[in-house]
Amino acid sequence: MRQIVLDTETTGLEPEQGHRIIEIGCVEMVNRRLTGRTFQHYLNPEREIDPGAQEVHGLSAEFLADKPRFSEVADEFLEFVAEGELVIHNAPFDIGFLDAELRRLDRGGVQMSDLCPVLDTLVLAREMHPGQRNSLDALCRRYEVDNSRRELHGALLDARILAEVYLSMTGGQAALSLGTEQPSVAVGQPVERRVDRSGIELVVLKASADEIDAHEAALDRIDEAVGGRCVWRTLDT
Repeated sequence: MRQIVLDTETTGLEPEQGHRIIEIGCVEMVNRRLTGRTFQHYLNPEREIDPGAQEVHGLSAEFLADKPRFSEVADEFLEFVAEGELVIHNAPFDIGFLDAELRRLDRGGVQMSDLCPVLDTLVLAREMHPGQRNSLDALCRRYEVDNSRRELHGALLDARILAEVYLSMTGGQAALSLGTEQPSVAVGQPVERRVDRSGIELVVLKASADEIDAHEAALDRIDEAVGGRCVWRTLDT
């Protein structure tokens, strides 16, 4: 399974008003492993940048003036995402801008949804955490993903952070499963992990007489404190 975690930065909020993409960032995962392959380009939008947007990402028209236009990187971008599922936080925003850029290229009305399936992690987060904040920063706090470098938004940085959040949301990274990877399953379904235990010798350490006496003395103190028998002594042995 090949997935492309994607984010964009833009000149504003509305592609219908002529706003453009100024950065695309993608990271590749195969079978839930980060491969290290990335795609990133700053883009010349050929228009002004809204002040509010510039405060978010810090990219200026002067910085972007000598960068390639979307049309110059479109083929490279489409080749990178081909045959992959796009993983995007608030996907309608990024897909709307990408579709608008593709329309400018006059490619027969093709849209991103025609080229790649799309998984929206915002929708997924709202299903998993209804009534809670589900911004990328909120998810980083919830899943203890380090986003300390995210003083300003950046497409490639945010894509890398989203990849970590997505793996945490959906059960962790297969690369950490001791080589027992299983296909990805739907959220909320159990994940079966099978480990070959043949040949494993378990070492059993038994408590010494002194340790048993110390344990019983500790239980006596607990019995006295609670005025009865502690839970440990009510368990079947």
